[in-house]
Amino acid sequence: MRMILAVVALCSAVASAARAAEPSPELIAYGKTLVEAGDCAGCHTADPAKPFAGGKRIDTPFGAIYAPNLTPDRDTGIGAWTDADFTRAVRTGIAPDGSNYYPAFPYPYFTRMTKDDTLAIRAYLGSLAPVASRNKPPELRWPFGYRGLMRIWNAMYFKPGLFEPDQSQSAAWNRGGYLVTGLGHCGACHTPKNYFGADKQAQALSGNAVGGWFAPRLDGAARTGLKSWSVEDITEYLQSGRNAKSHAGGLMAEVVVNSTSKMSDADARAIAIYLKSLPSSRRETIVTPPDDAEMKAGQAVYAKLCIACHEADGTGSPRIYPPLPGNALLQSVNPSSALRIMLDGAHTVTTPRAPNTGEMPPYAKQLSDDEIAAVTNYIRNSWGNAAPLVTPAQVAKARKEEP
Repeated sequence: MRMILAVVALCSAVASAARAAEPSPELIAYGKTLVEAGDCAGCHTADPAKPFAGGKRIDTPFGAIYAPNLTPDRDTGIGAWTDADFTRAVRTGIAPDGSNYYPAFPYPYFTRMTKDDTLAIRAYLGSLAPVASRNKPPELRWPFGYRGLMRIWNAMYFKPGLFEPDQSQSAAWNRGGYLVTGLGHCGACHTPKNYFGADKQAQALSGNAVGGWFAPRLDGAARTGLKSWSVEDITEYLQSGRNAKSHAGGLMAEVVVNSTSKMSDADARAIAIYLKSLPSSRRETIVTPPDDAEMKAGQAVYAKLCIACHEADGTGSPRIYPPLPGNALLQSVNPSSALRIMLDGAHTVTTPRAPNTGEMPPYAKQLSDDEIAAVTNYIRNSWGNAAPLVTPAQVAKARKEEP
């Protein structure tokens, strides 16, 4: 009898310990906010019906990588991982089997996250329905498929360590810095890369080509950065995908819908406060304006196709049709985003804060390379704008690079 009671007591103790080890609903909910802030679903969801089950192709200059399964499936996901396994993977880029991840997984940013936040993310992912979805091997050019090379890369370019608050700054600024340089990994798109795919730290957030688009400057550059934007402008853009100065398009539109529009008001404003404090990290390019013939050719196309929505003076209808004068993205040195919109058209992103839509038709079939170059040069160099010349050859290349 005593033995039976002892066994019952032991089983009860084990059950109690298991219940105590289960994450609380509050921790899971907090983890969800972090997962949304990190836009984890954006990379780890190929099939919307199977969120976080991986399989999405991520193209890099070195070849393609497929995002792995983050659901708690024990065989193909992270269900068999320990907390230590998860923390090491997220913050140091090392898998449970000791192999190295490629930095397409932004562990160089996630290393700045606290352990508590990392485990909150794990708690949320552990609450998802498990999905059996085996990870696909990468398709990288030789010799980049050898994961052992990542040890050299890490030694050269990876600096592990938590985000260090600046005691001279406000709590909001530090929260924004934590999100921008850590969990939000903004530099993964907006910071130029070197030949080996590592951030050019001295040019942080000064713009970068990615996925056929150009992620614009987030520093304080006057013409192509955020100097003319207020904290309120940035906050509104993050929450709704548009403001009085610009609209989100391409990859950034996805980030707004899946991530920043779901952030709390405090976090969105914290990011804005941090970004607004950044000085320009490099000089703006000196621009030679297009000649009169090019401007007249562009103006003719604009008068025929663009003026109805964007007005003769380019002011458009802010938050429906974006204004063109002073538009930082439009004036970027790299015209990829402007060309993508000209070729493919654009749809104004819709969010709960801004459900009304706007649409621009594609002109790839209607206009020649010369005409698209001319009208792009016209809008990039009118109404006080200034940007480098776009050539028909660049338009032709953009046609072939359709995302």
